[in-house]
Amino acid sequence: MYFWNDTKLIIIACLTLGLAPFLPEPHLLGKLRWVAGGAIGMQPLDWFDLFWHGAPWLLLIRLGILRLLNNQPRA
Repeated sequence: MYFWNDTKLIIIACLTLGLAPFLPEPHLLGKLRWVAGGAIGMQPLDWFDLFWHGAPWLLLIRLGILRLLNNQPRA
């Protein structure tokens, strides 16, 4: 499963799917504000949408953590 570790592909996914639609604001930011406000009225489709737009960012964070852990000197 090479695509889980392909940095370029994940960055492209973050910049496209992760931020789409771009105007008036990225969809992910609107969903995160909704959750931060208590997620009142969120339907299952809204949660799926949050996951769908947030998944590339979670993969990017995962890659960053893995790279940091692999570059640590072993004790």
